[in-house]
Amino acid sequence: MKVLGIESSCDETGVALYDTERGLLGHAVHTQVAMHEAYGGVVPELASRDHIRRLIPLLERVLAEAACTRRDIDAIAYTAGPGLAGALLVGASFAEALAMALGIPALPVHHLEGHLLSPLLADDAPVFPFIALLVSGGHTQLMRVTRVGDYQLLGESLDDAAGEAFDKTAKLLGLGYPGGPALAKLAETGNIDPKTSRYKLPRPMLHSGDLSFSFSGLKTAVLTAARARELTDADRADLAAEFQEAVTEVLAAKAVAACRQHRLSSLVVAGGVGANRRLRQRLDRAMAKIGGRVFYPALELCTDNGAMIAFAGSQRLLQGDVPAATKGAFAVRPRWPLDRLN
Repeated sequence: MKVLGIESSCDETGVALYDTERGLLGHAVHTQVAMHEAYGGVVPELASRDHIRRLIPLLERVLAEAACTRRDIDAIAYTAGPGLAGALLVGASFAEALAMALGIPALPVHHLEGHLLSPLLADDAPVFPFIALLVSGGHTQLMRVTRVGDYQLLGESLDDAAGEAFDKTAKLLGLGYPGGPALAKLAETGNIDPKTSRYKLPRPMLHSGDLSFSFSGLKTAVLTAARARELTDADRADLAAEFQEAVTEVLAAKAVAACRQHRLSSLVVAGGVGANRRLRQRLDRAMAKIGGRVFYPALELCTDNGAMIAFAGSQRLLQGDVPAATKGAFAVRPRWPLDRLN
């Protein structure tokens, strides 16, 4: 069964073709970073218009890579939420129209479920059950994953998500858009030795006794430190490094605590922040201490992409979740909690 995946929840347009027997046949992503850079963040209307421009060329590119035609597609999976309403509607309407034209089913997919299952695309994939840490610009959540479709929310951010905190802190330090990768790059040159570092930021909720997160206060602490003196380049690097240390320490500690509480040795990490090198170092080391292991998607699949949507859709279809014909009526869900997926 060949499933086409369409992703358009924010500022990446992703298209992919996944075969349940042969694996990923082709995928392509167009990022809008250059377009939104001038505005310092995503402009929803511009994002929606750009998705319209990109979908057909990306579809043709993926089909050519897979040596397939549109008639070879057996089903279409598309991101129905959460995300920007206009951007979601572009992908949904494209997928539903194409499915109707081809006479095949169209399946709405939860964006975070795509991220959650993306490590299963690897040859060395985790097995159920496992703990999942979802870390992106809009979400920081810990989930217990028993099987496809069975997700238990264990804890989440009470305010800013980790990726959001990275982006806002980067802006405070005068870094460009997107802020997260820029801050991580700057942090590589900063001092992380706790004995000699000139900055010491709080580790929010590190010892709260639960699996919740909070990063807005950490962002405020960076602002306070930045206003205390005129920052040199070395100061900015050290502050970026200390911020990254604080976030990754909390994320790693909570993820390991979740694994211990549920007596599971496999941790899956997904979402854009999952590509952060320092976070991976901390998680690998922390899980090794308890005899566990961390599973990551390929770096190219950490950001939003169609491959994860195609795969998630294929798994739903394989377990019998075949949607009824919409006859042109469909909806998107800009706000859609993962634990209420069903």
